[in-house]
Amino acid sequence: MESIGLSNIDFVIIVVYLVGIVWYGIRKGKQQSSEEYFLAGRDMTWPIVGISLFAANIGSNTLIGLTSDAFNTNVAVYNYEWMAAVVLVIFAIFFLPFYLKSKVYTMPEFLERRYDSRSRFLFSGIMIVGNVIIDTASGLYAGNLILKIIFPEVESWIIIAFLAMAAAAYTIPGGLSSVVHTEVIQAILLVFGSILLTYFAMDQVGGWQGMLDGLNAMNAKGEIAKSSSEVLSLIRPATDDHMPWTGLVLGVPLLGFYFWANNQFMVQRVLSAKDLDHGRWGALFAGLLKLPVLFFMVIPGVAAIVLFSDLDISFLNYMVPAEGGPILCQNLADCPNMTYPVLIYKLLPTGILGLVIAGLLAAMSSSISATLNSASTLITMDFTQKINPNLESKSLVRAGQIATVILVILAAAWAPMIESFSSLWVYLQQILGFISPPIVAAFVVGLFSRKANAQGGFWSLVLGYASVLGFIVYSFAVYGGIGYEDNHIHFLYIVPALFFLCILLNIVISAMTGAPDEQKLKGMIWTKKMYQEETAELQGLPWYKNYRVLALILIAVTALIVIWFR
Repeated sequence: MESIGLSNIDFVIIVVYLVGIVWYGIRKGKQQSSEEYFLAGRDMTWPIVGISLFAANIGSNTLIGLTSDAFNTNVAVYNYEWMAAVVLVIFAIFFLPFYLKSKVYTMPEFLERRYDSRSRFLFSGIMIVGNVIIDTASGLYAGNLILKIIFPEVESWIIIAFLAMAAAAYTIPGGLSSVVHTEVIQAILLVFGSILLTYFAMDQVGGWQGMLDGLNAMNAKGEIAKSSSEVLSLIRPATDDHMPWTGLVLGVPLLGFYFWANNQFMVQRVLSAKDLDHGRWGALFAGLLKLPVLFFMVIPGVAAIVLFSDLDISFLNYMVPAEGGPILCQNLADCPNMTYPVLIYKLLPTGILGLVIAGLLAAMSSSISATLNSASTLITMDFTQKINPNLESKSLVRAGQIATVILVILAAAWAPMIESFSSLWVYLQQILGFISPPIVAAFVVGLFSRKANAQGGFWSLVLGYASVLGFIVYSFAVYGGIGYEDNHIHFLYIVPALFFLCILLNIVISAMTGAPDEQKLKGMIWTKKMYQEETAELQGLPWYKNYRVLALILIAVTALIVIWFR
């Protein structure tokens, strides 16, 4: 059995980073008005918007989830990443112009303008719950996963409380401006650390060819069920347990669409753009940044199959749920969540280890600060301001700060519960799969159908989430759980089924309750005329300023990667 320990150099790097990032975040904060606090004054340029989107997405939970799922299910998990580029192109073309021109603070506010206040409040409440239990809590859990190994004698709740306070330290006083500026630093550090880990992993495994040879040798011995070509294949058969191609086509885009185009904590960064062009360029830049994730976040997990499949990891002191109480995890194959910790502790030298751990804490802090700020924005602008519309701008800022404190406490309290789930990545995707379809359906129908009205929008949300609750109750009653292994229904099939059900409900209920008010439709429906007018405006622009050309380039690069690893 081995032991874990950090050198003094590693500790110094981690402490200096934490202190420095809190100081920098407070220094960059803006809170003179509600627009400055919640939307950073709407003056962010495209590089900041793009890097901020990327950093908020690649938190410690996503990083650990990607690597562990690559170890557990191979590179198919990358399908979530490249699909983001496609979704962001659609977002930039169709949805972003409406968001920015409407000058809204929140996505529920936009839904109110298209439907009514009932849809706004319902969506806002669902999103606040989602931000707390999905993004903030999982970020705290992932941070605890790393630090618990270093400090096994410290209770998890103490580590989680410390991480929560560190993330809230600059989010509460500085608002979105603090979040966005610190995310730029954090993204650079995180990517640099991930590239270093990839280098050491590939060096240890003998390079790309060494990894392929190792995978094929394990396959020949029966230690793994797939050859190297199958392990590195993105497009899987319809019978695949983890990522069937039918689920990739029907389910993954809908999850991505909610995350990038409807989720407050992601869209809020684009709403902070100084104008439509910078918003579009920033969104496309974020899509471009997602593509290299295959090589420095997914591939290390594949390399770990060769390097550490038979490793005894009891020295990591990682406890897993079991009947009769938690037990010590013995094998990496049984505890894939520990793939990233194993990689960094086994491969990285002194100094670099501290830097990478600082990067992980950066990712955790980035994700948590993003969700805290967006959730406090929802509470303040969708509830507090509605209850008391006479509040001054500074009072709204104070309400947002109080909301942040409450939310971080709730997230810290929920985070330990994630240990009862079999996988962090499964937890993230399945919960997202239940939350996203009704919302995505409401936005899609609302933007493209003139016949959808307030009744259709609201009741499609209500009945959609009632269907979700019914399915969960049925799954537990009949199968004892909601996972694919429990009820034999892959969640990537549940997502499109719910989506099309909610579209049908919206259309039918709208048809039964009369035509919508024309004032509700003014400036809220996408038309072919808008596309033609925009085409005229783009004529004469150099290619690097024409977002359509940039979007085509992004799609082409994405297609090349998918075809290469098909």
